[in-house]
Amino acid sequence: MKRVLTGYRPTGRLHLGHLVGNLQNMLEMQAKYDSYFFVADWHALTTDYADTTGLIDYTTEMVLDWLAYGLDPEKSTMYRQSDVPEVAEFALYLGMLTPIAWLERNPTYKEQLAELKNKEIATFGFIGYPVLQAADIMIVRGEMVPVGEDQLPHLELTREIARRFNHIYGDYLTEPQAILSKGKRVPGTDGRKMSKSYGNAIFLTDEPEVIGKKVRKMITDPARVRRDDLGHPEVCSVFAMHGIFTKEESERIEAQCRSAELGCTDCKDLLGRSISDALAGFRERRAKLSAHPELAEEALEAGAAKVREIAAGTIKDVRARMNICRTK
Repeated sequence: MKRVLTGYRPTGRLHLGHLVGNLQNMLEMQAKYDSYFFVADWHALTTDYADTTGLIDYTTEMVLDWLAYGLDPEKSTMYRQSDVPEVAEFALYLGMLTPIAWLERNPTYKEQLAELKNKEIATFGFIGYPVLQAADIMIVRGEMVPVGEDQLPHLELTREIARRFNHIYGDYLTEPQAILSKGKRVPGTDGRKMSKSYGNAIFLTDEPEVIGKKVRKMITDPARVRRDDLGHPEVCSVFAMHGIFTKEESERIEAQCRSAELGCTDCKDLLGRSISDALAGFRERRAKLSAHPELAEEALEAGAAKVREIAAGTIKDVRARMNICRTK
């Protein structure tokens, strides 16, 4: 089976954007590929270096979320990025040959600088995170990487770095291919892309009443001021969410919105119930796992032992090609 790799930054609880954007795909990939799922704790420092108090707990909670959703350490390899120090060494070598202009054109770098103005993220670590990302992928000889359309430039940068390395030091690194995510963009409660950083997220572990309150705050059709005004669902974030969590009723909801038969408040309450129902099984399993946090650490330790063997081989070959050490 081809080897696939993806990772998450442990910067807080997982939310609906993670579920639709990648977690569902991870469950499918576990059955189809040689799957590697890692906790990107070094990547978390790129934006949250000033406050690392929750880093360890966030890691545990996230892995428990994975387990509750159905990811299985017996079927996939789970590990923590910082447990594989070869990744940092490899990123150092790749950084030596990566032009600064390649990093400056990264659209996510520009977007985050604009969005996270309350944080000082114009740092070496943040602008250079695509190099670390390339090291993550290629240290384990990753062949496939699941990405959304907005992340394709990131993966192409990894491919460019691989080509540059191969041109200078001889053909060795594999250019990873994209698995384009089938997940839709999930809007947050303020209409922007759902993100922990933006404070607009609905978390997987939120209780039904919390989900209901958050959905009630969501932005709807701005032109629909009165209850009997005709709606325009194509511009409504709530309707976009219905297309994900209430698929079987989305046509009816659209028609009733356009005819003003369904009011925005009722539409939101329906969405809140749909989201809550979709997460009911997960919440039950997750509650049971909360009593056994050691299961997360056990999964990460087992995965790291496996990955370090692969990473050691990659680093040995890279050092030899770059004349960092003599070939033995």
